[in-house]
Amino acid sequence: MLFKDRFRILSLLFTLLIALSAVIRTVLLLTVWRSSDPGVWMLVKEYAVGFFYDSMTFSYAVVPFALYLALVPERFFAGRCNRVAVHTATFLVIYLLLFDGVAEYFFFLEFSTRFNFIAVDYLVYTREVLGNIRESYRLDLILSALFAASVALHLLLRRRIDRALGSLGGRTAVRLRTGLAYAVMPLLAFTFVDQSFANISANQYANAVAENGIYQLFAAFRNNDLDYDRFYPTRDTGEVMARLRDLTADPHSRFAGSDARDIRRTVTAQGAEKRLNVIVVVEESLSAEYLGAYGSMQGLTPNLDRLSRESLLFTRMFATGTRTVRGLEAITLSLPPLPGIAIVKRPDNGGFRSWGTIMREKGYETRYIYAGYGYFDNMNAFYSGNGFAVVDRSSFAADEITFSNIWGVCDEDLFRKVISESRASHERGKPFFSVVMTTSNHRPYTYPDGKIDIPSKTGRGGGVKYADYAIGRFLAEARKEPWFQDTVFIFVADHCASSAGSTEVPAQRYRIPLLVHAPAHVRPGRVDVLGSQIDIAPTVLGLLSMSYTSTFFGRDLLGPQNGVPQRAFLSTYQKLALLEGDSLVVLSPQKQMRGYVYNWSDGSQREAAPPREAVNDALAYFQGANYVYKHRLNRL
Repeated sequence: MLFKDRFRILSLLFTLLIALSAVIRTVLLLTVWRSSDPGVWMLVKEYAVGFFYDSMTFSYAVVPFALYLALVPERFFAGRCNRVAVHTATFLVIYLLLFDGVAEYFFFLEFSTRFNFIAVDYLVYTREVLGNIRESYRLDLILSALFAASVALHLLLRRRIDRALGSLGGRTAVRLRTGLAYAVMPLLAFTFVDQSFANISANQYANAVAENGIYQLFAAFRNNDLDYDRFYPTRDTGEVMARLRDLTADPHSRFAGSDARDIRRTVTAQGAEKRLNVIVVVEESLSAEYLGAYGSMQGLTPNLDRLSRESLLFTRMFATGTRTVRGLEAITLSLPPLPGIAIVKRPDNGGFRSWGTIMREKGYETRYIYAGYGYFDNMNAFYSGNGFAVVDRSSFAADEITFSNIWGVCDEDLFRKVISESRASHERGKPFFSVVMTTSNHRPYTYPDGKIDIPSKTGRGGGVKYADYAIGRFLAEARKEPWFQDTVFIFVADHCASSAGSTEVPAQRYRIPLLVHAPAHVRPGRVDVLGSQIDIAPTVLGLLSMSYTSTFFGRDLLGPQNGVPQRAFLSTYQKLALLEGDSLVVLSPQKQMRGYVYNWSDGSQREAAPPREAVNDALAYFQGANYVYKHRLNRL
């Protein structure tokens, strides 16, 4: 028995962790009860697998305590200093476990998952994240309540802690062997246990309930970089790249050479080039479901709904991922998502043949304009290395900021900056291309008072409506500028407000708006071609009748489709998905592949074997994208 002599204190800690983890698991289960496949056998699996992961978590956390108990001399162990140290450590463990429970609950409400790579990012960018938490929640009340609960629980357990401290120390050799046994346990867990044991169901909510948040957090650190060739399904490279050539070819482009692995091609425009200005507004978390133009009855987006009738409205547009950096990567590089962290956050992320470099070669002044500080998510390094000048919050003068929160200046201030930067280019006689990233539609959803009929800091609805209001003001002010008539405005989201669902990649939760507005140059209408963010650059370049050298994976959604299937790309941190028609192919680590049928009428999905052609295309796109990236074939 490992819990003997002075090690009996560990039995108390083990019981505490198991009990509090079970409480957290139950609370999370109740929040998704109707969507989590709540059968009796599933409940048994959720709690059994949960107990397993809780135990694995304990095996890691217990090591410093076990080594301490093994090495502390008998005389010190029986003394008052040790008693104070053990009581203090136990209190801190109680507080941290309670804090973890509350943090997991709020994280689950926001993202419908346990701690994952998003939580890892939260630990990296502490200024923004802690500021966001302070502005979103009554942190003083939460921390005080946790402290009070920890004191109460510690007092409840005090006698048991004292009894454990009264245990005999045992012989030194026995203590050392026991401490060594505790040290070996996490090595076994590290070697033989991973996150896959929690895949107890096709229902992702059930899997999340079975997980342990602390374990998931450290697993996200461990799996921060996923090598496609090692973890995902692959085929012969030559076969894959040959298929990729077929998928990226079109009647207006010509490949640079005969090597099937080289997708570099020359795109030849049909007609005279239009040197119009381009402003791409990337709206934070603006799901299509919020817009009346896409069927919403909430009335949150009157300006965008009106704008949709005056613009090209793309009705079947999908985000490539669940984070801002994933959307920016797709829009800027026209590359399908790679597993793991987005290219924006990777080292050596410059020198791509990006949309920015193409526009700069055309003589445009190119800018990335961000409401926050561009060091966040490595945006400054990415954009400055790929053909853009960066204008972020540090570029705003004090009198240019009327309102800000932890994420950045409000959308109105941001758009006024866009107008002033555009005006400066126009006065220099230069066309301009700007990618603009907003932040107001983000928790804590704070914005200037008196702008809309929803009070600030009352939730997502207010964030959406204020973002819509700011867009209306932006266009109203831009119409007064001499460059307005020769400017193409693109409005798109970086990702959806929430992409979680009961299936592993719920495609319906990736639908985003895309509007192209240029009254003097682009006739309003609806485009029902299926696409994703990687298609925006080639589509706009096609509208401008620009000839250029391309390594883009995206296609011009307004041009000939060359007989290839319509498709969209989606991803989570680990899963890569291709939506082709109504077939959804999902690639996962451990070389796994699953298929679903997507119902376009209601957005539901059912599991089914994917068609051979869809599988071939998924491998061509994702394995091909990995090959192109790894061999630097889309660099300058």
